[in-house]
Amino acid sequence: MTAIFKRVKLSVKQMVAVVLFLLISSVAQMLIPSLLSQMIDKGVTGSNEKLIIVIAIVMIALSILACVMNVVSTNISASVTTKFSADIRREIFYKVQGFSAAEIDKFGTASLITRSTSDVTTIQTFMSMLLKMGLLAPMMAVVGLILSVTTAGKISLVLAIAIPVMVLVSVILIVGASRYSVRLRSKIDQINKLFLEALEGVRVIRAFNKQQHEIDRFGATNEETAEISRKANKKSGELGPVVSMMFGLTSVAVMAVGTGFVLFRGLEVGVLVSATSYINLILLSIIMMAYVVSLFPDAYACMKRIGEVLETEVSIQDPEKEEPKPTCKGTVEFRNVTFAYPNADAPVVKGISFKSGPGETTAIIGRTGCGKSSIVKLIPRLYDTLFGDVLVDGINVKEYKLDHLRNLIGYVPQKNVLFSGDIASNLNFGDENGTEKEWAEAVRIACAAEFVNKKDGVYHAEIAQGGTNLSGGQRQRMAIARAVMKKAEIFIFDDSFSALDMKTDRELRQNLKESMGDATMIVIAQRVNTIMDATRILVIDNGEVVGMGTHKELLKSCQLYREIAEIQLGEEEVRNELECA
Repeated sequence: MTAIFKRVKLSVKQMVAVVLFLLISSVAQMLIPSLLSQMIDKGVTGSNEKLIIVIAIVMIALSILACVMNVVSTNISASVTTKFSADIRREIFYKVQGFSAAEIDKFGTASLITRSTSDVTTIQTFMSMLLKMGLLAPMMAVVGLILSVTTAGKISLVLAIAIPVMVLVSVILIVGASRYSVRLRSKIDQINKLFLEALEGVRVIRAFNKQQHEIDRFGATNEETAEISRKANKKSGELGPVVSMMFGLTSVAVMAVGTGFVLFRGLEVGVLVSATSYINLILLSIIMMAYVVSLFPDAYACMKRIGEVLETEVSIQDPEKEEPKPTCKGTVEFRNVTFAYPNADAPVVKGISFKSGPGETTAIIGRTGCGKSSIVKLIPRLYDTLFGDVLVDGINVKEYKLDHLRNLIGYVPQKNVLFSGDIASNLNFGDENGTEKEWAEAVRIACAAEFVNKKDGVYHAEIAQGGTNLSGGQRQRMAIARAVMKKAEIFIFDDSFSALDMKTDRELRQNLKESMGDATMIVIAQRVNTIMDATRILVIDNGEVVGMGTHKELLKSCQLYREIAEIQLGEEEVRNELECA
């Protein structure tokens, strides 16, 4: 909870205004029973019509004043809670934007979505009820107690038994319900995760005819969630009937005691009526407070979950000291780098060393899952090394400001992510000031002009969320065009040509070679044809470099590379190349 309030501040002026208006409203409401008592005892009993009219006008005025104060306080509280929830969402979003891949993996996408939407809404609901009822109810109870004691005297002693019993029962039931709050939120995370997986993998699910399997998997988690929710609702649901019963019994007790005072001690009827009204209002206030308190466990669980996100230490941060000046522009160097994912049993990358200079292309190839993508993720500091150093322009990447480091790099990730909007807005991710001329050049280099120019609106054609209205190859070329727009000095292509046919692959690589100039290129590829012209090729096996050199050198010196080449190019083609060499 403190993590939220350290970052999100409530307006003191607005809070004071809410309290003031609610106080005026509660006093106005609580004065009405006293006036009713005066009307009965002095107006009705004494047949004083003028007094009845005056008191009636005052009661109407007080009712209107209470209503106006309530409306004003409600509007202010709505403004406060809406801004409060918006600020929490903003803080979560800003915090998550600074997360490294390790923190994203720790929480999971589904959980982060739940925390920034459903959890925030729960907190907003609680805050809204707190400002509407939670502040008004105690004021009404205190003012009511004071007026009840001063007007009704000993009749109010009934509350000495009723209030403690109601509070005790409410606390027992609310504590019982609160035990399920955190578990329920965890289950909602699981439901969101399963739902997200089902939506993203709907084509795979249908292709393998696994709809029923997914329905059963979701149904089991959904049933567990429903059971926890059922138990929580059962506990909190018992609160209403029990409090209502206590309310009824207390009202009966007040009337019984009050009737005795009227019959045997000369208590005026008006006083009994006002005392009954005050006691009912006090009990109503307690019910309101009990309702607000019943919302607290769920809200607290949500605050705690959001606090976990906000208080998480980001593992990859800007250095405090000033950046040193580059010593060799456009270079990428790995010095005995070892890397392991958080909580992994063993390193995924071990002892990697190489250097790539301006105008050079360094290719990385190897079996699936051998750590190729993990290597290039260390360059823009999506993760940090376990041991060893990664240098860009002769400077350790840990000494760079993250913004500066990533501005040096044009990155095309393995999973091509496009954003909803149009083609131009996606290209401008690479350069927010990009012009149509630059868009045209970028899509030409990426061999994307053939489909971009055919679309209605050309660069302003719509791109669906995730680029789902484009084919895999089109998304891949759009991602390359977006990186080209950046005009960076280092380009990383993480298996970025896999969805392209051979002709487009060759044409795109030729365009890149002609247009990149002195830019350094790091290319991860599955196909030997894609990397045959690379300055150097790293062959990775089980996270280690088992071969480094040119295509022809590796055919002679690296058994694994030769096997890959023979499978893809054919044994005869490899034999001919070796003979020519």
